[in-house]
Amino acid sequence: MFLYTATIGYELSTISYPMAELKTKMNKRKSVKKFLNSVENERRREDALQMLAIMEKVTGEKAVMWGDAIVGFGTYDYKRTNDVLTWFPVGFSPRKTALVLYSTPYFPEYKELLKKLGPVKHSVACIYIKNLEDVHMPTLKTLIRKSMQSAKKIKT
Repeated sequence: MFLYTATIGYELSTISYPMAELKTKMNKRKSVKKFLNSVENERRREDALQMLAIMEKVTGEKAVMWGDAIVGFGTYDYKRTNDVLTWFPVGFSPRKTALVLYSTPYFPEYKELLKKLGPVKHSVACIYIKNLEDVHMPTLKTLIRKSMQSAKKIKT
């Protein structure tokens, strides 16, 4: 178990919580399009392809596979007690029960944006979306943009 500390540019200057060792790594050998087109559930596949287009446009980054089932955009380094790891600021994965959005929630408006997003469930950095059409798109795009911006402020 490692301690994660991020220094960011607003009043909450340090966030610390235990993290297990990361096993998911960037996987440039696997095609994002092939992965998304292989999603069996039609609704989940359509939502994932739409999310791909949204994230590419909002982030300006090219989609890259992380592990076998996560599509990530961009990278940032963060320091843990014994090392520095590279991760993606935003990404998603079309899981069986929901489209999971991975975010970097280290900005003041994060909780307020979650409330405006629509009918979703969430944990610290994951947002579970049943149907993308039920989500408030301007809020989703703001959340993605601010996640990218907050990751750039993390200092290792």
